[in-house]
Amino acid sequence: MSGESEQDPGQQLAPEVKPEASDPAAPPVRRELLPLPGLAVIALYMLVLSGVDILGVAGGYIRPTYLVFAAVFIAAGLGLLLLFRWAWTLTLAAVVLLFGLFLWRFSAGRDLPSLAQGLLNLVIFLYLIRPEVRTHLR
Repeated sequence: MSGESEQDPGQQLAPEVKPEASDPAAPPVRRELLPLPGLAVIALYMLVLSGVDILGVAGGYIRPTYLVFAAVFIAAGLGLLLLFRWAWTLTLAAVVLLFGLFLWRFSAGRDLPSLAQGLLNLVIFLYLIRPEVRTHLR
């Protein structure tokens, strides 16, 4: 076996050939349903945040103007599931603002849950700015 790989011939992968867009006979290129599962988790987090805002307004704990934030969180979460770049930008802005808010709450009152949520928002921010995430957006 000089120079041959020791793999089974059935295990060798054929090179991926991408059809050109101008070729009408080429089958359509299939996209993965969810290429990055982290985006689905972040979208779920945004939807949970909107639900907390809605319940807070309904219970009278926060002002009704916070429903604007709930609408933005819903738009960002659903847009992220569809891999829209505008939703990525909206989510990034929301996460940065929430990170600052929760760190301010921690510094003002030494509230450990605020620190935990602020650090969670930092982790989400660091995930969103990865190049692999940005390349999957349209």
